[in-house]
Amino acid sequence: MARGRRSRRDYEGGREDRSDHVQVEGVVSQVYAGGQFEVDLDHGGAVRAQLCGRMRKFRIRVLLGDRVTVALSPYDLTHGMIVFRAK
Repeated sequence: MARGRRSRRDYEGGREDRSDHVQVEGVVSQVYAGGQFEVDLDHGGAVRAQLCGRMRKFRIRVLLGDRVTVALSPYDLTHGMIVFRAK
């Protein structure tokens, strides 16, 4: 390995794939304070989710009734992260 400064690509190798997360789709049913949302999932059930950092960075608004994709952790399926808002 060459010596010197590392580029951003060296640190972001595994962040993009999120293969360990379970991705499900649903509809925002309730909006809470602090950027929290309740999402009714297509297969039944509901989870509380928050916006991912990239959506906050680019100021993507999520409103009541929006169709979203939620990434659920395999360790706790009651909390999620909204990673995509459908048009």
